[in-house]
This record gives sequence, C-alpha cells and structure tokens, in this order.
Amino acid sequence: MFTGLVEGVGTLAVREPRGGDVRLTIAVGTLPFDNVQLGESIAVNGCCLTVIAFDTASFAVDASNETLALTTLGQLAIGAPVNLERALLPTNRLGGHLVSGHVDGLATATQRWDDARAVRWRFELAKPLLRYIAQKGSVCVDGVSLTVNASDDSGFEVALIPHTVAHTAFHALHVGAHVNIEIDLLARYAERLHATREWV
Repeated sequence: MFTGLVEGVGTLAVREPRGGDVRLTIAVGTLPFDNVQLGESIAVNGCCLTVIAFDTASFAVDASNETLALTTLGQLAIGAPVNLERALLPTNRLGGHLVSGHVDGLATATQRWDDARAVRWRFELAKPLLRYIAQKGSVCVDGVSLTVNASDDSGFEVALIPHTVAHTAFHALHVGAHVNIEIDLLARYAERLHATREWV
C-alpha cells in the first residue's frame, strides 16, 4: 500500500527486453533509499513494482506485458522523470489516501493553466473509469494523490500547489501526455458491494 505522497523523483535509466517483457532500471534521484530490500514494493509513476536488484543509486524491476499495456511505463523515454514512493509502513502518517499501486487506466492531459500560485490540469478519461471520479474525492495521477476540483462527463480537473509541482514529475508534464490513473479504492469496493447485493 502507498499514500500517493511522492517521496522522490527519479529517472528511467535502462529498458532491457527480457524474454518477451521488460526489465527497467530506475535511478533513484531524490528518493530516500536507505535500508532498501530485495522484494520490497516501490511505486513508479503510481505502478507498484517489485525490487529485484539494487545498488546505492538505482533499482531494477520486471514489468510484465500487462503492466506495459495498461500503464505509461512501456512508452517512457530513457531519462524521463518518474514519481517514486516506497511502500507505506504501519507507523507512517496517512497524509494522502490509500493507494494500491494497481493502475486502472490512462488519462490524457488536455489543458494546463495557472491559477494564482497553483497549476490547474484537466485530464480526459474514458467513461468506464470516469464514473468513479467525484468532485472533492481522491484520485491518484502518476502516483500522486490529488483532490478532484471538478468533474464532468468527459474528464476532471485538479490543482497542484507549488510544492507538488516542484517535488514531483509534474514539472515535466505537457498537454497531450498520458498519465497513469488509479481510482479511489473506496469507490471500487462500494460498486462491487452494490453489484453483489443480489447474491445474498
């Protein structure tokens, strides 16, 4: 589990084809990286991935074809910045919202504008996922926990404070880019419970 509070920004250092899928090496950049362990989970742009090797400045993960098909990881350029978060400890404060690191789909950044010191973004999202996005609810965009400022039948809007822009890969995002989206866990389970009421 994660919180959607990005701990550091790294970069994609190596993409290595391996038996039909891909091994990625991520340079840790500003991520605090002490006491890392083999097998631990790190969210990379919101994707929960398992550390299979590491050194003092990078870690390697295997990305399955499912991950490559459903996230932006397969299209990232070498050197592209990525948001990084290590898994939540039971003793941590939960400052964002509960995030699993299981990406539901992709959205497209369609608009960016300044709003005082904040930066506003609009994303278009397919209707099957958009129904889970609620105004003032939570959404995870490229691993960043954000509050939905507005939503309609084609997309949603968020506002990023200067700290978020400065300490995430959002500083490099551009209109037309795709981002990873994870909907709120509560919305997913609420729908599932509602759909299965007739089973009882």
